[in-house]
Amino acid sequence: MEIALYEPDIPQNAGTIMRLGACMGVPVHFIEPAGFPVSDRAFRRAGLDYLDAVKIERHVSFAAFEEWRKANGRRLVLLTTKAKQTYPSFAFRSTDVLLVGRESSGVPDNVHAAADSSLRIPIRDGLRSLNIAVALSMVLGEALRQTGRLNDE
Repeated sequence: MEIALYEPDIPQNAGTIMRLGACMGVPVHFIEPAGFPVSDRAFRRAGLDYLDAVKIERHVSFAAFEEWRKANGRRLVLLTTKAKQTYPSFAFRSTDVLLVGRESSGVPDNVHAAADSSLRIPIRDGLRSLNIAVALSMVLGEALRQTGRLNDE
């Protein structure tokens, strides 16, 4: 299981997601460009003391990420408010990459088209969405549970 952030624009969310990756043993991919400096130095300056505990991969573009993903046989699972299928009804695989979009605008149509599956979190009518770090935590927890990587050890 891996996490990917498409052109993130809020560094605090990226930091929270990196901490999630560190704590759960899940690599985090940054698909650039980001709306803030994506470097070890910048993250350390922001006080991310979990940086040494998370595997971070940087991709200069979505095309570069797609090249990596296809070469490694990974299924791309997009979390989006536009999906029809909800995440509890989905059968996750241990090799899935969970992708979240920009906080301000999600992902463009070509990224939607590239996803093997698109999932949403069912929320109350009239409300737009959850914070991406919260949404990713919920879905990652279920994905790890389904694939046997969430246990008491």
